[in-house]
Amino acid sequence: MAFVEPITLNTRGITLVPLSIDHEAGLRAAAADGELWNIRVTSVPEPENTRKYIDDALTMREAGNRFAFAVTETDTSKVLGCTSFHDIVPAVKRVEIGWTWYAKSMQRSHVNTTCKLLLLTHAFETLGCHVVGWRTDNFTFASQAAIERLGAKKDGVIRGHALRRDGTIRDTVMYSMRAGEWPEAKAQLLYLLNKLR
Repeated sequence: MAFVEPITLNTRGITLVPLSIDHEAGLRAAAADGELWNIRVTSVPEPENTRKYIDDALTMREAGNRFAFAVTETDTSKVLGCTSFHDIVPAVKRVEIGWTWYAKSMQRSHVNTTCKLLLLTHAFETLGCHVVGWRTDNFTFASQAAIERLGAKKDGVIRGHALRRDGTIRDTVMYSMRAGEWPEAKAQLLYLLNKLR
C-alpha cells in the first residue's frame, strides 16, 4: 500500500483531483493563462510538453515519490493548476508540497491558501506526517513569502542544488513545518481564508 493513496480533497469551491491524462487540455489552458512556461524559475510545462508532464507525474506516482493533483474549480471542474506531494518518505512520515502552479488569473486569490489547507490537513491529520517540507528557487521571492506566511520555518539553503529550465544552476531554499506547529498554522490559514472570501 502506498503512503499517499489516491484521494480527492475539496473545500471552499476548490477540488484537488488525482492528476490524469484527462486533465491535459485543462492544464494546457491553465498554463496558457499568463504563458507561465516562460517564467525562468517554474516547473510549468510548455503547451507541447503537457502530456509528458502528466506522464512523468504518473511515473513518479507509480514509484511512490510524487502524488500530483489537478487543482480544479468544484462547480465547473475547470483546471486552475497543479500541485503535488513529493519526496515522500514513509519511514519518517514526511512529505513535501511542491510542483505547484496556478493560472495567472488565479494567483493572489484564495486558491493557493485553500490548496495548502487541504494538503496540510491531509498530511498531518490523515497521513499522520511528522513533518511537511517545501523547497523553492532562491530567486522565487513570492513563493518564499507565501511559504513563510503558512507558518513554515526556513531550514536553510542548499547551494548549487538543481538545474533550472534555462540551464543555470539554482540554490534551493528549504522550509518545513512540524506536526506540533500545525494547529496554529491551521488557525492562521482559516483566518486568512475567511478574510479572502
